[in-house]
Formats: sequence, C-alpha cells, structure tokens
Amino acid sequence: MKLKTAFAAAMTALACASAFAQGGAYPNRPITLIVGFPPGGGADSVARIVSEKLGRVLNQSVIVDNRAGAGTTIASDLVARAQPDGYTLLLATPSLYGSDQLLYKSARYDGEKSFTPVARWAYSPMLLAVKKDFPENSVQGLIAQARKNPGKLSYSSSGTGVVTHLAGASFAQAAGIDMLHVPFKGGAPSIQAVGAGDVDMTFGTPPSVLPIAQGGKLRLLAVTTTERSPLFPDLPGMKESGINDFNFTIAYSLYGPAKLPAEVVQKLAEVSFQVLRDPEVKAKLEKQGNIAWPTKTADEFRTWAVTEGKKYKVITERSGAVGATN
Repeated sequence: MKLKTAFAAAMTALACASAFAQGGAYPNRPITLIVGFPPGGGADSVARIVSEKLGRVLNQSVIVDNRAGAGTTIASDLVARAQPDGYTLLLATPSLYGSDQLLYKSARYDGEKSFTPVARWAYSPMLLAVKKDFPENSVQGLIAQARKNPGKLSYSSSGTGVVTHLAGASFAQAAGIDMLHVPFKGGAPSIQAVGAGDVDMTFGTPPSVLPIAQGGKLRLLAVTTTERSPLFPDLPGMKESGINDFNFTIAYSLYGPAKLPAEVVQKLAEVSFQVLRDPEVKAKLEKQGNIAWPTKTADEFRTWAVTEGKKYKVITERSGAVGATN
C-alpha cells in the first residue's frame, strides 16, 4: 500500500512538472486566489488590493474567489486538493498551521504537509467596538463592568474558533474577566448585531467595523495591539488601557498546494515582495486598515508561518473553542 501511495504521488508530481514545462513561462493563464472569508472583510480587501497589482505585474488576471464557511476550512481543503501548478492559491491566516485541525474534524489537511508557504502579505490590528449606548467609554470601564457582572457582557464573532473569536477570548483571559461569546455565521451579521444593540461588543477587522462606526451605530474603544496603531492614532492600545503583554493582530499570507514547483514559488514570492513595497498598494491597504508586511523569500515566510501557527494553536487551546465545532 505504501509503495502504491508513493508511486501515485510520484506520478502526480511528474505530471504536474510535465504540464508546467509544456505550458511555457508561468503564468500563462489566469490564477485563482481562494479566500476563506466573505466579501467586504479584512481578508477580502487585502486579497483584492494585492491581487489586482499582482496580476498587472504577472501580466495575467488574478481572480479572487470567496469560499467562506466552516472557519475557512472549506477554502483551505479546496486548495490542499488542487493541482500544484500555481493556478490555484490560498490567502489564509496562521490558523492553517494547527488551529484548524483542533477545531474542525472536516479539516483533513495538515498545515505543514498539505501546503506550500509562499509569502506573507499584510497584517491588521483588530478593533474593539461596543454598541453605541454601552455605558462605558474605556477599556478600563468595560473590564470593571465585566467584573461586576461575570458572564453577562457579550461579544460577537464571525464563528466559533475563527480569529474574531480568538481575539475576544484572548482579551478576556488577559483581562481576567468572563464574557459571553455569541458566534454568528460571518463577519457582517456579527457586527450588525452590535450595531443593533443585541450584543455588547465585538473584536473586528477595520474594513468590517469602520463603516458601521462611521455611521454612528457603534463606538470604537481601542486597538488590540500593545501600543497605539499608526493607522488609528486616536485609539489607545492595550498597554495604555491597562492590559500588559497583550498584542493580537491578524496576518494574511499566500499559500499554494503541497509540491508547488520551486520556480513558481520563487516567482510568486519575488513578485509579492515587489508589489507590497509599491507605495500605491501600501496606501490602499492602509486606507482599509491593513499594513503591508512582506517577506523577502519563501523560506523566511515558512519559518514565520510555522512559528506563528504554533502560537495560534496555543491561543485556540486556551480559548475553550476546541470541541465546540466538532
């Protein structure tokens, strides 16, 4: 059986290499970028801004395909099973390396074995937002309320185990408080629930939260980074808010299926680095609340992805989410 499996794998790799060689210089047809989040959120904004410029540099279209659901595992599984030819790629967070397998039985892939790390693209601080009539105007006040009413203050997320849940759970642990987690099927309904006053707060990505905040339906209290973010200088960071050693950001990175040809990986890594240093791209990302954070090489990114994935795994284990989704 092992011999048959090894032979099949070798034949697949050989077929992909042959097809790649016959097809000429990469890329010679459109590339599909799978995103495991719905349109309008942080991942989607990064995907569309970077892929538009990436396509121009590569002289091929890069088509963003949103495949939300099951905590991004639907999208990840799709790419894990795709042909390793460089035409099906994935934009993902570090949860790919460990957290997904803890949370979802449907996650049949292995982060390190099923994917080829290519490049880190950008990161974003998250925003702590409360309903407009929330009685407190500071994080310190929010914590005091939570301590008076353990388990009563609620925070929404776009699903159990996803990054918006992990941010809230990590915040509660760091602050030493107990809050009620209210999961929704997606970022939009999660934030709308706070805007409607049905949930007390949320920890959201800037592209998701800012439009609702600007419309006056919720208020921003802080960023989830240790210090103030240059993107939101008027909002206090966590250290200033009385929570030391708390820093939660969400990073978006590019992956391909396992056994992606080395020449494809190198080209995508080099072009990603070039694109993310472009002033126009950086400005567009910052306007949406994201900061360009390119890696120079795929090897550099691989080391970072594995290390960061282990951190996410620990956060997930501590969040209480394990077992809630299976």
